[in-house]
Amino acid sequence: MEEYIGSLWDRWITQSSHGRHPEATVWLSDVEKSAGLLFRAFGGNPASSLIGVADSSHNAKRSWLARLGGTQKKVPLSWQEEDKLCLPEKIDLFPLPALNRDLYVWLIALQGVQRTSLHPDWITASQDRVCTVLNNFPGLINRYRRLLAAHMTSRPDPGNLPPTEAHQELLIRRALTKPGSVAALSACNIAPWPVLLWPHPAPEIYANSTEPRRPDAEPTMGESRAAKPESGHKKNKHRSERVEAPEENRGLILHRFESIFSWAEYIKVDRATDEEDEPENSKGIADDLEILSLARDNKPMAKRIRFDMDLPSEADDDLVLGGGRLLPEWDYKKNRLVSDYCRIIPMMARNAQPSELPPHLLATSRKIRGQFSQIKPVRLWFRRQSDGTELDLEAMVEARANQLRQQGMTQPPIFKDFRPGNRDLASLLLADLSLSTDTWVNNSQRIIDVIQDTLFLFSEALSAVSDPFALYGFSSRRRDHIRFHHIKDFSEPYNSQVRGRIQAIKPGYYTRLGAAIRQSTEILSDYPASRRLLLLLTDGKPNDLDRYEGRYGVEDTRMSILEAQKKGVRTFCVTIDEKAGEYCPYLFGKDGFIVLKNAKNLPSGLPLLYSRITR
Repeated sequence: MEEYIGSLWDRWITQSSHGRHPEATVWLSDVEKSAGLLFRAFGGNPASSLIGVADSSHNAKRSWLARLGGTQKKVPLSWQEEDKLCLPEKIDLFPLPALNRDLYVWLIALQGVQRTSLHPDWITASQDRVCTVLNNFPGLINRYRRLLAAHMTSRPDPGNLPPTEAHQELLIRRALTKPGSVAALSACNIAPWPVLLWPHPAPEIYANSTEPRRPDAEPTMGESRAAKPESGHKKNKHRSERVEAPEENRGLILHRFESIFSWAEYIKVDRATDEEDEPENSKGIADDLEILSLARDNKPMAKRIRFDMDLPSEADDDLVLGGGRLLPEWDYKKNRLVSDYCRIIPMMARNAQPSELPPHLLATSRKIRGQFSQIKPVRLWFRRQSDGTELDLEAMVEARANQLRQQGMTQPPIFKDFRPGNRDLASLLLADLSLSTDTWVNNSQRIIDVIQDTLFLFSEALSAVSDPFALYGFSSRRRDHIRFHHIKDFSEPYNSQVRGRIQAIKPGYYTRLGAAIRQSTEILSDYPASRRLLLLLTDGKPNDLDRYEGRYGVEDTRMSILEAQKKGVRTFCVTIDEKAGEYCPYLFGKDGFIVLKNAKNLPSGLPLLYSRITR
């Protein structure tokens, strides 16, 4: 009975003091698709990615009921990093889902607008942001008023606070009600209750620390993994602190027990040696922590776990075609193109054997060939030619009239010829062959298998329509080893040898996209055609082992696409990345890409897509 009464009491105290409304929860994943569009519409950096973050701790004084129930220790806050927009993974602050959803929109607007001035103090900078949003977007005024009224009910009552704390709370309330009216907060030893309608006042250092690495240090485990983050609500980004690694192999006798690191103090990230002994609930423990302590011991652990990422010997690797060439790369921080920064290495499958079309593609190939034969250029009469099979009567009459008026050419074009039309279109298909394409899309196919089938059917379709085309693949391992795989160039016919090269492609390494696009643009620019199309097949965002991550890789890729457009090359991206909507509009434009939800539709869908975009 005593335990039963205690559990009822605990449940009542917790529910009474929690101050949340789980029945009205709105998750970030519910608004994720519109969040990126809104952020860019409000003026945010298009290259920024969206990150869900756990609730943040605060140092404000809690009510006696919250202290009794052990609740209200954390609140959902937002902030912005260099290339990331960090929003709460869920919001359940208000009793109505509409209000919680409005708070997401409001926080996105605050982070998206360009501030009119830069203030070092939190309260002035926050008011400045609010004023900018309300002035630039008057349609948000009513939404802000609703959020303000709901937020005021959750703030502490100044009448129940000591004088200094009450004065501080009154200033914050005035700043919320009349933004721009408060120049500074009064001095107080107690931190104010968090303002949920403003950005995070002082975001800490996060896990992507910019601490310099030793020149001889190996890449960390996080850098060597090519797997994409799991989808769902548990995509929290944890704040971290850098600590010294504990000394090992000293035993417990020489140590005091208070020096033993707990989960909250030290998390060993050398997963290659600890994974088998890791407690089953360690992931849950890490998820519950707000700040993870990370240490670097500079031990070359990656050599034991990244054996599949090491470059193979020359005898086992693909055939290298020449010494390669140097290409530039865009450094957005320096706002300039760094010349001779990347090395493209042309390669070809060493042991590719001539082969026929795989049997499972024969029926689809016949269907696509039949469809494309209908758009094959038909034979047309070409009039006013210098020579031809017949006389052009209209041209003769016009030429004779010009002669009588003593005008026109001495040898006018008076012939016509019946010959096939010319689409005058050259296409290059560039396939992403990075290690992430080794993942499975169903029980029988990997992404690389889907790419192979796509190359086969794309070649079958363009052969039927007689359009010139080239096929290449790429992957990378840092800037000095960008593998550019030769499958078919413009001068080669599509034959069994090309099919053998398609059959021989395999996944590996990373995705330095900008250099591959620049190399493809050079190849297309050298081909004599009035229209040039660069088709890109990929399954993810640009990345590599070095700094080619996040905004750096996105900005370099975007610059390479702009360079291609200046040279008359149209780019179009076909991707199966579910997150492509966050960055592809910035890279390719709203009409320059398509996201396929089902990868198995790529082989049959690409030829039909090609026919539509080249009409």
